[in-house]
Amino acid sequence: MSTAPAHRPSLPAGEQAQLVATGVRLRRGPRVVLDGLDLTVIPTTRLGVVGENGRGKTSLLGVLSGALAPDAGTVRRTGTLAVVDQELPVPVEATVGDLLDLELAAEHAAVAAVQDAARALAAGAPGADEAYARALADAQTLDAWDADRRVDLALQALGAVTDRSRVLATLSVGQRYRVRLACLLGTVHDLLLLDEPTNHLDAAGLAHLGAALREFRGGVVLVSHDRKLLGQVADTVLDLDPSRDGRPRWYGGGLAGWRAGRTAERSRWLRDHQEQLAEHARLGDDLARARSRLVDGWRPEKGTGKHTRATRAPGLVRSVHRRQEDLDRHRVDVPEPPLMLSVPELPALPGAELVRAQGVTVAGRLPRPVDVALGSGDRLVVRGPNGAGKSTLLQVLAGDLVPDAGSRTAAPGLRIGLLAQEGPRPDPRPAQEVYEQELVRLVLAGRLAESEVLPLSELGLLDARDRQRPAAELSAGQRRRLDLARVLAARPHLLLLDEPTNHLSMALVDELTEALAATAAAVVLTTHDRQLLRDTKAWPRLVL
Repeated sequence: MSTAPAHRPSLPAGEQAQLVATGVRLRRGPRVVLDGLDLTVIPTTRLGVVGENGRGKTSLLGVLSGALAPDAGTVRRTGTLAVVDQELPVPVEATVGDLLDLELAAEHAAVAAVQDAARALAAGAPGADEAYARALADAQTLDAWDADRRVDLALQALGAVTDRSRVLATLSVGQRYRVRLACLLGTVHDLLLLDEPTNHLDAAGLAHLGAALREFRGGVVLVSHDRKLLGQVADTVLDLDPSRDGRPRWYGGGLAGWRAGRTAERSRWLRDHQEQLAEHARLGDDLARARSRLVDGWRPEKGTGKHTRATRAPGLVRSVHRRQEDLDRHRVDVPEPPLMLSVPELPALPGAELVRAQGVTVAGRLPRPVDVALGSGDRLVVRGPNGAGKSTLLQVLAGDLVPDAGSRTAAPGLRIGLLAQEGPRPDPRPAQEVYEQELVRLVLAGRLAESEVLPLSELGLLDARDRQRPAAELSAGQRRRLDLARVLAARPHLLLLDEPTNHLSMALVDELTEALAATAAAVVLTTHDRQLLRDTKAWPRLVL
């Protein structure tokens, strides 16, 4: 979070505040992540920024805040700006009080200036009345007298540490983040830049954040995967995912407008690409037939004279040349559309109880006995606070963890797919090879028929370039996609998903949610994703 310096606070500019980026281009290593971006933020702006991990969302905030210099283009800022990121502005050896003092320095300085000016005014110092009026106006602009109370309220609402003597090093990353976020919500700024602010927040904290951003009187640029928060806050969406012309896409109408606009654009993109491919194939077939006629023209039917053969030849040659020119002129200039998830048909075991857990407990992880029984097509959402044992229960249901008490039984031949919160250790082999070796293992073990094997390319989870990259070099989102591909390719009868939306883009989450509603397999999931909880509100709940 960046704030104004204490010695001479920069005051909010109010209605005159703005942030204008023009022609921004940014390269990160060999890749251009932003190109030709124009953006204006004013006090009424409510902008959501979305896109896959690695598409430049955080880099965009860095350019807008001034932390990163663009390779081309300009950024102009008027007014005060606050940035919520993961970096602490003070050493972790400092205390919570030190961090609060730093973040509230402008407000404290403004109050002190009023007190100094009041004493000078009382003493009859020359020009004291003007100095007092100026100091008073500055403090009122910052709403300085109420700042500490607002921060205290935000600390409580976000579940943050309120003990100012606590050393930051003794706090978790999430606890430190909540303290900083409370400072941001308790101070006055013209513009807020927020990078995934829902990280580390519980339900109460999320509700407070959504309400605070709705009530904020300045401009907001919000980078988030939280679909509910974006739906609450954003009225315009900037999509940094690949587009037909390589430029960012803007959508009005909030998250609903983004969904509708993106879907329509992707449909047109796919249709035009397929039409161009079909036309190119047609022209290729025309050329092949013309060449075939040319060859056949030199072998006329029996009894045809050499003169007939010779007179036909020029026309056939011209036909071949014309077809070749048609093919050469035609270009497939619509780029290949982005991937779309294609979930394979997952099987059912009709009439069988897939798995039953009865009175299961795991010492230190699942303290209270839990009963679960699942059949084909069943749906279940497991809820509970962190540490209640949700992940542990899924491991027990998968057969990966033996309970300390109780029993777990499974139907013969049952195939279970578990998407854990933490994937396997990053593998140095190419993602394609990792995926194929998993399928080979399943086939050799008799758990998957050869006819059920699907190429990685058909799942729509990794593009050709990423399929050939070492799995260890993929981003967190790409590794999550690979983990999901391995689970789906096993064609499970029972799908266990532990926080499945972690590291996945909103578009992919929407596609996965739609697929889960239609599959014949049984599905059990745990999630803190508020939109996914709303989308699955008809599913039975098990609260731990």
